[in-house]
Amino acid sequence: MDTAAEAKAVESVLKQYKDAIQNLTVEGTDTLFTKEAQVYESGGVEGTYGDYVAHHLGPELDHFNSFTFSDYKVEVDINMPWAFTTETYVYTIDLKANPEKGRKAMVISRKGVATSILKKIDGRWKITKTHTSARNAPKH
Repeated sequence: MDTAAEAKAVESVLKQYKDAIQNLTVEGTDTLFTKEAQVYESGGVEGTYGDYVAHHLGPELDHFNSFTFSDYKVEVDINMPWAFTTETYVYTIDLKANPEKGRKAMVISRKGVATSILKKIDGRWKITKTHTSARNAPKH
């Protein structure tokens, strides 16, 4: 087994997901996850990835002008057929105004971390569990 090649393949899955979010879309991201993949966000249980997209992430993206990641780092540990990852980053959201809720447009910046478990199934790495959390980004 070529551990470096497997790690690169895992990183590619994570990059595809990150790129989709930055493009404010979830289109095609379901192929990056197993059907029963579980999503946890900041202490909450979001359910399957399908549930997360339908009830949280998908609708949320409509409220953003942009979503960008910076200071991105990833660590990958391969233990076939599993991969364990830790991503650290700063994310910045340009949030649209919502006059109905009395919210002005604003920019939100947070320091985030994501841990994920991926499994190689039929030659492809897929996310089986992912947990993200964030806190206020340090002031520069």
